[in-house]
Amino acid sequence: MSATTDTPKNIHQGRNIKRFREMLGLKQEALAYALGEEWSQKRVSLLEAKETIEDDIIDQVAKILKVPVEAIKNFSEEAMFNIIGNTYHDGSSSVQYQCTFNPIDKLIEIYDENKKLYEQLLASEREKVELLKQSKGL
Repeated sequence: MSATTDTPKNIHQGRNIKRFREMLGLKQEALAYALGEEWSQKRVSLLEAKETIEDDIIDQVAKILKVPVEAIKNFSEEAMFNIIGNTYHDGSSSVQYQCTFNPIDKLIEIYDENKKLYEQLLASEREKVELLKQSKGL
């Protein structure tokens, strides 16, 4: 039995191809071009509308999109919601972000740098004024 007839419920392989293509910012025309001369934007659109897709086509598309074949064959919204549902509890998250620098320190650095640049500009302007005074004999 081929994988195209063994597709579990709630998995729409064409929609999965569309999701991965869109995540990569690839247009249907570009995917059609990568698939070969016999492909067109319309044929890619029809492919994305199919619930089950032939294994050889899934293999080709997976290589072009640089995603695992299993991602196209097995990705489902239900599985995604289960992962999200099991990841977040009581406002906590498995995603931990820790800032590696103190933003206030960075702000002070920028302020100090701007101050130095302003002082250099001011010194340069004073030099210009002095040169002008000397050239006019004042």
